[in-house]
Amino acid sequence: MKTKPMVQNEELIVTQHPDYTSEVVTLLRSNLTPKIKQERILSYHENDIAAALDLLTEEERNRLYHILDTDTLANVLEYSETPNNYINELGIRKRIDVLLHFEITTTVEYLRQMEKAERNMLLELMDNDIKREIILLSSFHEDEIGSKMTTNYISIHTGTSIRQAMRELIEQAADNDNISTLYVIDEEETLIGAVDLKDLIIARDNTDLDSITMTSYPYVYANEQIEDCIERIKDYSEDSIPVLDSDNKLKGVLTSQDITQLVDDEMGDDYAKLAGLSSEEDLQEPLKKSILKRLPWLIILLGMGLLVSSVVGIFEHVVAHLTLIISFQSLVLDMAGNVGTQSLAVTIRVLMDEKISGRQKLYLIGKEARIGLVNGMVLGILSFLFIGLYLVILKGQSTLLAFTVSLCTGIALLVSILLSSIAGTVIPLIFKKLHIDPAVASGPLITTINDLVAVVTYYGLAWILLIYVLHL
Repeated sequence: MKTKPMVQNEELIVTQHPDYTSEVVTLLRSNLTPKIKQERILSYHENDIAAALDLLTEEERNRLYHILDTDTLANVLEYSETPNNYINELGIRKRIDVLLHFEITTTVEYLRQMEKAERNMLLELMDNDIKREIILLSSFHEDEIGSKMTTNYISIHTGTSIRQAMRELIEQAADNDNISTLYVIDEEETLIGAVDLKDLIIARDNTDLDSITMTSYPYVYANEQIEDCIERIKDYSEDSIPVLDSDNKLKGVLTSQDITQLVDDEMGDDYAKLAGLSSEEDLQEPLKKSILKRLPWLIILLGMGLLVSSVVGIFEHVVAHLTLIISFQSLVLDMAGNVGTQSLAVTIRVLMDEKISGRQKLYLIGKEARIGLVNGMVLGILSFLFIGLYLVILKGQSTLLAFTVSLCTGIALLVSILLSSIAGTVIPLIFKKLHIDPAVASGPLITTINDLVAVVTYYGLAWILLIYVLHL
């Protein structure tokens, strides 16, 4: 039996993913007839077609709008990062048709950004049922959960037989595709409970609908603030969460996709606030709006920075008498800021749990203080040794002066790190107690406060030890 000789230098075969976006662009720029283009373009995923929009000219995009049916075009635009730019390129009739194929929340968000006259004109041209849904969602502020709900759900009345419930499901599924959970309501549309689709399918004709209805089911009220109920919603893994009005009547649902988007938006806002912004920014946001988001915090931080500078000015005689100590100011300030930001991040993450008790908050403060104390001691000892040796060996300073300066730096590090850990924990807790978003206790704010603490500690120790005690 022959054996295949071993090949010493086998070539590596690298699998490259096709560039579907470029293929779509090439196809649209070809001389093929519209019919052939349409047939071939539909073989690509909507996401790839959406990615190609940025590479096309407006004229080329207009040709694409003509060859795609409304349903496909709506799906393509929903995959786009900047759908509004392309919706505005459509004619009025085509634009309305596309908006009607969007999720209702997407349509409402688009209409919110339009001038009132143009918005009213588009609404007048829409079907009455769609118009009522848009008006309903638009009646809620964008920070209320009702503005994010959808009316795409299946509802059946209590007391309905299993056979009749199946007929209701089939009839409503033509217009509503969120069918995994069916909501049971009474004659006044008050929510009674929910039925899992699987339970309905396997139920026998003589089964009582109430016996398969889950009456203990999560829900939210339409006028609740998103930030107040988002954590409660995340605790459940349901496909959809019912949204009720003040009379407990079913008005809509939040789908799992809606919830994922809400969590993502909330995290984006918190991240923005940690950076000292009033809310999240995006690439297409107007310059003026971005400036107005950043400027208020920067003005506040400028004032606090002036306060820190004025405190440094109090110790001007210390710096003038012993200029060497200014070399290590940034070391103390940076470490204090870093530690404070770490504690802030941990605290905000813990505060995302709405059920945290007062005892747990005290434990968190104690834990962060102990961590700050240990870290401060380790870093203080290291800075004492390294800075002392650095000043003696490389700068030629006397041993007494070198290690006295390094001692000041080490103690200042210990104190500032300990206090920064406590401040980074206590400040967001205070904000939470005052019903202010703890993310507002942002990184720049904590850093500035810690700078103030570090400056007073460092120069105060230098004044006491170096000048007042040792008379250096």
